[in-house]
Amino acid sequence: MANQLCIVLDFGGQYNQLIARRVRECGVYCEIKRFDTPLEEIKALDPMGIIFTGGPNSVYDETSPHIAKEYFDLGIPTLGICYGCQLMAYTLGGTVESCTKSEYGKIEITQTGGKLFKGVPEKNIVWMSHTDFVSGLPEGFDVKAISEDCPCAAFECPERKLYAVQFHPEVTHSQFGKLILHNFLYDVCGFTGDWVMDDFIETTVAKLRERIGDKKVILGLSGGVDSSVAAGLLSRAVGRQLTCVFVDQGLMRKDEGDFVEETFTKLFDMNFVRVNCKDKFLAALKGVTDPEKKRKIIGTEFYNVFWNKIREQGADGFFAQGTIYPDRIESGKGNKAGQGSTAVIKTHHNMVEMPSDIQFEGVIEPLGDLFKDEVRAVGEKLGIPHELVWRQPFPGPGLGVRIIGEITEEKIKILQEADAVFRDEIRKSGIENELKQFFAVLPDVRTVGVMGDHRTYDHLIAIRAVTTDDFMTADWARIPYDVLARVSNRLCNEVEHVNRVVYDITSKPPGTVEWE
Repeated sequence: MANQLCIVLDFGGQYNQLIARRVRECGVYCEIKRFDTPLEEIKALDPMGIIFTGGPNSVYDETSPHIAKEYFDLGIPTLGICYGCQLMAYTLGGTVESCTKSEYGKIEITQTGGKLFKGVPEKNIVWMSHTDFVSGLPEGFDVKAISEDCPCAAFECPERKLYAVQFHPEVTHSQFGKLILHNFLYDVCGFTGDWVMDDFIETTVAKLRERIGDKKVILGLSGGVDSSVAAGLLSRAVGRQLTCVFVDQGLMRKDEGDFVEETFTKLFDMNFVRVNCKDKFLAALKGVTDPEKKRKIIGTEFYNVFWNKIREQGADGFFAQGTIYPDRIESGKGNKAGQGSTAVIKTHHNMVEMPSDIQFEGVIEPLGDLFKDEVRAVGEKLGIPHELVWRQPFPGPGLGVRIIGEITEEKIKILQEADAVFRDEIRKSGIENELKQFFAVLPDVRTVGVMGDHRTYDHLIAIRAVTTDDFMTADWARIPYDVLARVSNRLCNEVEHVNRVVYDITSKPPGTVEWE
């Protein structure tokens, strides 16, 4: 039986996927659709609720995304967020104007009741990000929250099941944001919370068996959480019809290639193929310093090696990969409504097209609509060991995006040793579980140092550690000074060619988690 459905209608805002994640955290299944999805298609999906997302445009601009007024006559409970809030008001005859004073960041609102604010204090903090505001409500709507500079921070028309908030309840900075979303989903829409990972696994395995039948499946296995969980689902579905190809390009962490091979040959019922090809990658990367070029070379070489191995075995059946939704968004594969496609923040290794001479029956991405926390939940339900499920994210291009400038064998060795020392000290300190990701970077900067009576001119190591709920935003971790001191001391004394250590205290945004 199909899950109860909430539709998230995408108008191009930066938090669109986060809204979907929060809805699922409430136990409600949702699908993201573009703003211009035909009304008949939405009706055919029979959703119990619809959420309009934020977006970067102004509703009074004719080139901005708009929707038909008939959306509001469906009788389906609808929540507008930020741009979606303004769009609801504007479409139904209200007025939207440019702010004389924009609101960004944490803002205090005063709420005056209504279903959305059940259990929410009268005064609470929300996250605002807008340069336009609703200055006049459509007929039949009432204001339910205000801020010092926003006269319509929330409004509703319960008779038509229409609700709107100018702020972003989906971000953690909104104190009671998750409760507000929960109130909308359960008290307004009437969801019962039937979206659980057990159901996802059962449904996905059944779909995989039906689609694959008795054919083969090839999966590019990196050893990270995503491809591991994808392998677990596929293994449960089709067993030894699955072949996992592990390309060791020499850009993994210290001793990691051996760890991956040992883990997966023992853990899963599958065919495991390891290809060692460090020299080939180093030759292709010689002299290249541009980060996007490096990513594309690593991706292309990865696929050259991978596809050559496939040609040896025969490319019949299906091709599978561990892509998750944030991969597709940051690669520009996901479209932002009203803007064509996203800017390419970084190119992921699993986004390179297949060679034209290889024809699989189709591509399988069993995790393609899941966020990282959902992937981990699936992994735990599948019985994959905790150590593997909670492994930190590791970029597809490996250490290639943590070595700034040209990649050489010497630099790889330095960074592998430095990263191993850093990780060892974090484990010993007892704070590992507080950090969502931590690693070392080789910025290709040489600095003057003094060791003993000698002047040195050697490499600087940067260390990076972040805390985050979703990796769409992240904050730098406040590692205790004594831990940083031990890390610095060991790096300078134990890792050859390192004489200085710096700690990266940049959040995301404006930075990214990785350096390249």
